[in-house]
Amino acid sequence: MSWKNTNSRYGNLSIALHWLMFILMVAVYAFILLRELYPKGSDPRETLKALHFMFGLSILLFVSIRIYAKVTAPTPIIIPELSSIQSLAAKLGHLALYGLMIVMPILGWLLLSAAGKPIPFFGLELPALMNENKALAKQLKEIHETIGELGYYLIAIHVLAALYHHHIRKDNTLTRMLPHKKPPIQL
Repeated sequence: MSWKNTNSRYGNLSIALHWLMFILMVAVYAFILLRELYPKGSDPRETLKALHFMFGLSILLFVSIRIYAKVTAPTPIIIPELSSIQSLAAKLGHLALYGLMIVMPILGWLLLSAAGKPIPFFGLELPALMNENKALAKQLKEIHETIGELGYYLIAIHVLAALYHHHIRKDNTLTRMLPHKKPPIQL
């Protein structure tokens, strides 16, 4: 299998980035939810928050690579072809997912900046994007949390759409994004 997309299938790069993004999204949501198990200010809670920030910023990094890969390679054809309304819904859904993966890390970075907190990134400290402003930090936190909650629905719709295409429409939407199965070893 090639690293590049073809007209019939996504390449290894697109497939790897798709599933990496899935893992990072699960991790980001898990870290922020698991922090609630620990008291405020405790080391485990602070570690989970830092992991949330770092994995969130990783999403921003990898989505940039994913967008580059998407615009420089063909999109595999869906067989059988989608109706125009299904095609539009798919494009809008993907646009919303890309928006989520871009906007949320930037909002998180702005939030930490406005709160006057360090921006951790795997042993580095990224620069603040703005000066400290506690009132703005509170507003950014509310926006970040609201969009995060909407993200659950967006991700669920994406998964349900993939399952609908695979099990009901019986098209190749899902299989185009699955890793190739290795042939069995011949003895």
